Amino acid sequence: MKTLKDVKIGESAVVVKLHGEGAVKRRIMDMGITKGTEIFVRKVAPLGDPMELNVRGYELSIRKADAEMIEVK
Repeated sequence: MKTLKDVKIGESAVVVKLHGEGAVKRRIMDMGITKGTEIFVRKVAPLGDPMELNVRGYELSIRKADAEMIEVK
């Protein structure tokens, strides 16, 4: 299983499934990350957290802990 955390800088991935429960999963979905969405990894902070992404035409930063809950292909 490949997660968003494993995607390298400059690569794109498509969301396959969201893991997690309740409020955490809802927060991720509210940010526009849903099944079938294409995500482009723009950059990662020097210490690895957070990641900056392009999702649905806007920029978004998420923590690696949240990125681990997003399964991609």
